[in-house]
Amino acid sequence: MDIRLTLEEEIESGKLFPGTILDEKALSERFGVSRTPVREALQQLSARELVTIQPHVGAHVARMSVTEIRAMLEYLSEIEGLCAKLAARRIDPVTRQALQEALVLCEQTDLETGEGYEQSNHAFHEAIYVGCHNIYLAQQIRKTRRLLRRYRSHEYRSPERIRRSIADHKLIAKAIIEGNETAAAQAMLDHLPSGTSGFSEFLAKLPAHFFDER
Repeated sequence: MDIRLTLEEEIESGKLFPGTILDEKALSERFGVSRTPVREALQQLSARELVTIQPHVGAHVARMSVTEIRAMLEYLSEIEGLCAKLAARRIDPVTRQALQEALVLCEQTDLETGEGYEQSNHAFHEAIYVGCHNIYLAQQIRKTRRLLRRYRSHEYRSPERIRRSIADHKLIAKAIIEGNETAAAQAMLDHLPSGTSGFSEFLAKLPAHFFDER
């Protein structure tokens, strides 16, 4: 079992929530290894900004401040909007098919459990990242989404939130497929929780101890 990859997935998925203490001894016992590979894995995760290591204190899942999360969501909204705009400008049969297939997956979600929706949502957005044909832009979006994922895992547990998300996806896909750059960008901006009301709703669903007090 790869220690870094396992912990990385557990952190990003929210299984290990922000602020969770990562005890080297407990982890070495869990993975059946010495502390050295555990320490190396934590160092690697620290370099990815997923873990915070404090001398003489230990390691914990990295927390972000409310200000940092707001800034990242604003940034993400703008670059995802640009991505949707470029995807509409450069729409091709491959992107059209990928969007349509992702929408089908989204609509097959069990709304009561939300099971599988995170994967379907990922497939939809990934189709746009590939379809924008801008590798650098897509890389920046993926990196930012990964850092925010542990704060957004709760979004896919509400039937109403999933319904709204699917409706948004349909509007975004329609605009991109029609080649309407302005509508595609705006639909994506409306989809993400960066505005005042959307951000407040986003924060309200998260425990206070998830946040750094900076």
